[in-house]
Amino acid sequence: HATILHMKKTIPLIVGNWKCNPKTLAEAEVLATGVAKAHKKSESPYVVVGPTALHTTAVVKKVATSSVRIAAQNASPYAIGAHTGEFAVSQIKDSGATFVIIGHSERRAAGETDAEVLAKTQAVLAGKITPIICIGEKGRDRNGNFFKEVEKQIHSFARELTPAQLKKVVIAYEPIWAIGTGKTATAEDVKEMQLFIEKVLTKLHDRKTAQSVRLLYGGSVKPHNAAELHTVGSMGGFLVGGASLKAKDFMAIVAAVI
Repeated sequence: HATILHMKKTIPLIVGNWKCNPKTLAEAEVLATGVAKAHKKSESPYVVVGPTALHTTAVVKKVATSSVRIAAQNASPYAIGAHTGEFAVSQIKDSGATFVIIGHSERRAAGETDAEVLAKTQAVLAGKITPIICIGEKGRDRNGNFFKEVEKQIHSFARELTPAQLKKVVIAYEPIWAIGTGKTATAEDVKEMQLFIEKVLTKLHDRKTAQSVRLLYGGSVKPHNAAELHTVGSMGGFLVGGASLKAKDFMAIVAAVI
């Protein structure tokens, strides 16, 4: 599983964030095996699963003969050393993971700051694996103030990266009000946000750089709504939560974007 910082942007990327699931290692192995068996093709689309750190090694073994890649759910901004409870990027890479989810709303809710998201992003880029940086508003208001919230999050890391670095970043837009709630942004909302994110990145850098950054949508993505969200929303794939915990549902979402 070589690093895939140079994924073709035309091929969708579907990432399953398992969060703190499943309960046992055996269940994680069964889930990983189910996804790996269903996904042998390397480019239609790219498929990534994100197990807990404790299950990563076993999951890597179960997907080894497939084209499924692995994401870590978090990373330390520090190198190896006296940092109890942390996972250094070099260790994550050594485990077989080629992506890291950074700044998920659940971690931000627990106190992770924009500055920490930037530090982790820089560490992940230095380690030559791909950061998936999560952004998204807590709620929507009629005045459109939520756009400022999203813009602030983008500025906090994109302003500090060079265009070359930014091109190696994946941005996952997850409206917090739609995560695990069953509520989904409409496909038109997703398209509007895709254009907005591109506009913000263009102002910070340039249009070419902005258009080369892969965007994902996350927030109650299910097999029944994936095709429309993908086609109309115009993002480059999905970050899937709950529906990634059943191989059948997750692979139905993968099939919906082909």
